[in-house]
Amino acid sequence: MLHTGDKAPDFTLRASDKSQVSLKDFRGQNVVLLFVPAAFTGVCTKELCAMRDGLNDYQRLDAQVLAISVDSLFTLGKWKEEQGFNFALLSDFNKTASKKYDVLYKEFVFEMKGVAKRSAFVIDKEGMVRYAEVLDNAGEMPNFDEVKKTLQSLN
Repeated sequence: MLHTGDKAPDFTLRASDKSQVSLKDFRGQNVVLLFVPAAFTGVCTKELCAMRDGLNDYQRLDAQVLAISVDSLFTLGKWKEEQGFNFALLSDFNKTASKKYDVLYKEFVFEMKGVAKRSAFVIDKEGMVRYAEVLDNAGEMPNFDEVKKTLQSLN
């Protein structure tokens, strides 16, 4: 598991618009990196809708929001379109980023394997992890007050 002070592992994933996005593209900016278990599910939709609705708060704190799921980029594209998400949704279909961040369930619901745990990371402008929260219970939400407090401390 990653801890505060660790270097954030780089990754390159496909966004829902089919473009390639790398963490290193955001060097010089703070990043809120979210892993969500599955598109179109209740808690994941609630979480990302909260991010959508509060995106101005994160932008004021000089942060970019990236959300990662093991769903296909096509599924994420449809989800983004339906919900009007205003930040990048990245497909980790091959689970490369989820493995690097050590956020995979061994077994999720209905015998599904290789699903990302709901997680939140704050990565600073130099690429260091400043906040890490990995939830074993997919029904819980990350502590976004702590995420914001961490971002405030970086500015």
